[in-house]
Amino acid sequence: MRIARFSVDDEPKYGVVETDDPEGLTGTVNVLDSDPLYRSAQFTGEKLQLADVRLLAPVIPRSKVVCVGRNYAAHAAELGNDVPQQPMIFLKPNTSVIGPRDGIVYPEQTNDLHFEGELAIVIGRICRDLPKERVNEVIFGYTIANDVTARDLQKSDGQWARAKGFDTFCPLGPWISTELDVSDLRVSTELNGEPKQDGRTSQFIFDIPEVLAYITSFTTLLPGDVVLTGTPAGVGPMLPGDEVSVSIEGIGTLTNKVIVRD
Repeated sequence: MRIARFSVDDEPKYGVVETDDPEGLTGTVNVLDSDPLYRSAQFTGEKLQLADVRLLAPVIPRSKVVCVGRNYAAHAAELGNDVPQQPMIFLKPNTSVIGPRDGIVYPEQTNDLHFEGELAIVIGRICRDLPKERVNEVIFGYTIANDVTARDLQKSDGQWARAKGFDTFCPLGPWISTELDVSDLRVSTELNGEPKQDGRTSQFIFDIPEVLAYITSFTTLLPGDVVLTGTPAGVGPMLPGDEVSVSIEGIGTLTNKVIVRD
């Protein structure tokens, strides 16, 4: 099931998407009466054309976006880093989240802005000290993320809060897929239609059970929190005017354009 958050006349709504278009530009959405992440939702009977709605970020994390760094060996190597011995965790604020087709703002503080396409986990239940064998009980579904990074600030600051945390640095979408085997999905990124990244979730250094068990060993995850699982090799710079599209097999495609703030 594909669950979207969308707006019509600026009013956020939720619905189940029916489409063969990976970006959801065509097809229909069956409207729900509430956010199914937080309560049992029912169909209202209203059906809208996707062309007539604006897809939003499918979830606004209640508290945080938790990210795994260097979770592909080839990506660690391309930046000259060692493979971590345990999951490398950092946070992005929920104010960094934007939706499909929203603009990624190129900050004046950086000269080296990078894309990083990733699989994202949407948490559905409060969890702490989660055993690996119970991970599936707390996952609501999966979406696509772009872990936008100011690479020069990441190097100069010595920690990643600013480099990863600017407003607009966490595009999510186009919807949440709730029934998906993510053990071996293709994760790819294109910049202006040119292939840049091409990896598979089977190449994770730390798989999803390991990641969620590790994260919840020191912090509580809340419903609506999002976990980014790491990016394949092939990251690189993007400039104002560029369009970046991240695609994940079985989910769809998340596209955003890089802009400068007015």
